[in-house]
Amino acid sequence: MTDSQATAPHQSTYTNPLAPTPPGSRTAQDVVTPELVAQLTKGIVGTGRTANHTPFTGHQLADLPESTPEDVETAFSRARAAQSVWAATPVRDRAATVLRFHDLLIARQAEVLDLIQLETGKARLHAHEEVQAVAVSARHYGHKASAYLRPRRHTGALPVLTKVTELRQPRGVVGQIAPWNYPLELSVGDALPAFVAGNAVVMKPDTETALTALWARDLLVEAGLPADVFQVVIGEGPVIGPEIVRHADYVSFTGSTRTGREVARGAADRLIGASLELGGKNAMLVLADADVEAAAAGAVRACFSSAGQLCISIERLYVHESVADVFLDRFASRTRAMRLGTGLAYGADMGSLVGERQLATVSRHVEEAVARGARVVAGGVARPDIGPYFYEPTILDGVGPTMAVCAEETFGPVVSVYRFTDERDAVARANATAYGLNSSVWTRDARRGRTLAARLRSGTVNINEGYAPAYGSAQSPMGGMKDSGLGRRHGSEGILKYTEAQTVAEQRIMPMAPSFGMTDAQYATLMSRGLRVMKALRLR
Repeated sequence: MTDSQATAPHQSTYTNPLAPTPPGSRTAQDVVTPELVAQLTKGIVGTGRTANHTPFTGHQLADLPESTPEDVETAFSRARAAQSVWAATPVRDRAATVLRFHDLLIARQAEVLDLIQLETGKARLHAHEEVQAVAVSARHYGHKASAYLRPRRHTGALPVLTKVTELRQPRGVVGQIAPWNYPLELSVGDALPAFVAGNAVVMKPDTETALTALWARDLLVEAGLPADVFQVVIGEGPVIGPEIVRHADYVSFTGSTRTGREVARGAADRLIGASLELGGKNAMLVLADADVEAAAAGAVRACFSSAGQLCISIERLYVHESVADVFLDRFASRTRAMRLGTGLAYGADMGSLVGERQLATVSRHVEEAVARGARVVAGGVARPDIGPYFYEPTILDGVGPTMAVCAEETFGPVVSVYRFTDERDAVARANATAYGLNSSVWTRDARRGRTLAARLRSGTVNINEGYAPAYGSAQSPMGGMKDSGLGRRHGSEGILKYTEAQTVAEQRIMPMAPSFGMTDAQYATLMSRGLRVMKALRLR
């Protein structure tokens, strides 16, 4: 940590910084034992060695296998050999595996909550959001996959004479590149529909959060997934990432927009599909008629969950001038009362940033904004007394358009407040970004909220909440517009993207050509009459 990161540019307004650590609480050594690491890494392809660390202290958590490009090729070979057998397994049996995983996850959640906290530094309640999201996804696809994937009858070229069936075939081996910020939800949560659709998966988790992904793999195998169907490779992104793209039949990527463009180019070169969930600079609109107390409480959740290291968290707050002062006062009071902590237990309101790079970005954005005239309403300083990467939840007022924190994704516990008087102007300002991932609208008028939501250019919009309702509604698609990505997770789109559509057309009685002694002219006349009749009957 640099001196500038550790030294406050102003006096802190944060009054309740430290959540007490319960006596006798578990430590990293209690959780990440040599026996656990050996169990989770058994069978993982990796001829080198690497390590991961906990943000709470910066200390090493585990010694891990590191994969080479040759190891990635081996993993794909294993997955490809196992995939054909898995694809031949009935959909109901594949779905049953996911439902058993659901039950195991709920029963053994304490294990993975410890790992998520240790690897990401987040508070336990925020870690539990991942358990909730994965359980919802498992339940949804466990129950709905058969309906999504069933053969579908369509009207043929010649009704009755042409029988058409649409089939959904698995793509093969899905290459998945998962990020560090949500290591359970954005790893196995995205893989579940791929498995139910009949694919194998080769996943590259972030090295620093690999134990969580490995734990999820181990649990899926216990639930009945063939081990070779789910391969995990561990290594540096610039080394291993391109190899994933080079061997996969489809790529699922969650991460930065810059890296997402590279993944998209690699997939395009091979003419394979890709889904990309990328960055966001998400906006929340507090209208004049909003419940200010509820909006202030919601803003704390929307802005500071997982220390703001959430692609769909709010970084820009647009508040109507008539309620701005009251809202800001309530929001700041709640923010200053938040408790930071490192314990593996419920109680802390916010945890740590994940590492030095995130801390540097957050510090730079805040310090630059303050130097250019922005005012810190709450927070605004690093807290090395709690842990090496802790930073107070921060509210900035008076942020101008030339400041980095205004336009760049901070990905930390920092939010800027802007005032507006005209709702059309607020929508325009909310949309004035290259990103389009998530938005939030607060109003007592539900119809008004829906009207504004439809004008916001983001893949999800939440009314009277920050992000959880849209994300947790697993039957509905979730993803980004503009530079926030391509494709969707959840719902039918979240599983059908892992399939290829195949049309099987069976022609009966007569061919699609002159027959029964017809001349070409007679056949053309017959078909023309048939086309008129089909239009009149509104056949599609």
